[in-house]
Amino acid sequence: MGKCPPPDALPGEPARAVLRAGTPVYRVHTTGREPTAYNTRLSHPFYYGGRFDSTPYDTYGFVYVGFGVGAALCEVLLRSLPFEDDGSHGSSGPRRLLPRSAFERRSLAFLQLTEDVPVVSLMSAAELAAVAQDPWLIHAEGRDYPQTRDWGHWIRRRTAPWARGFVWPSKRDPADRVAVLFDDRGGGTGALEAAGSASVDFGTPEGEQWLNNALAPYLTRTAPEVGGAVSGER
Repeated sequence: MGKCPPPDALPGEPARAVLRAGTPVYRVHTTGREPTAYNTRLSHPFYYGGRFDSTPYDTYGFVYVGFGVGAALCEVLLRSLPFEDDGSHGSSGPRRLLPRSAFERRSLAFLQLTEDVPVVSLMSAAELAAVAQDPWLIHAEGRDYPQTRDWGHWIRRRTAPWARGFVWPSKRDPADRVAVLFDDRGGGTGALEAAGSASVDFGTPEGEQWLNNALAPYLTRTAPEVGGAVSGER
């Protein structure tokens, strides 16, 4: 249905998927936040926020994860980041430059699921159709997030009590998957734990160099500090 109000009833049976205990997942989070903590801050119903955030119209803790490092990084850091060609790359063509404000206060956490988590699968056109939607729901840009949040609330209400999240193809790394998990179902407990590796703090020189290495396949590098060099080129 795209960008229009949800119907009164589901047209089909929502597809169920189970994310298995032990599955590794990756999360880009604000440095200082507990990596496994769910976000309990309500987004404004009509402005800003993420694709399936909680709002005053449907309150729940939520966390977004990627099933690969690339998906986790791309979904958070490469949103609407344009390619630019200022001549500094010679014959290599345009690249993307990641503003320092986008990464300096963020970290990447290596996590895993502690239990089986049933979710609504939105991986295919048929699965989207079962909830009266099309790729708009998972591909819409930020200007449409108030509407995708409304749809998320509608789907949650019609898949209670079993659905503890949604899974869909990453918009910015299409070969991988991303998911949102909810904390108000399954006993109200979180389903994440640290996987052993320490979080990578992008605000440190080592973390920034790690980030540049991870973003290199996406033709992206971090912007240099004012009067300084890009990490990894020092």
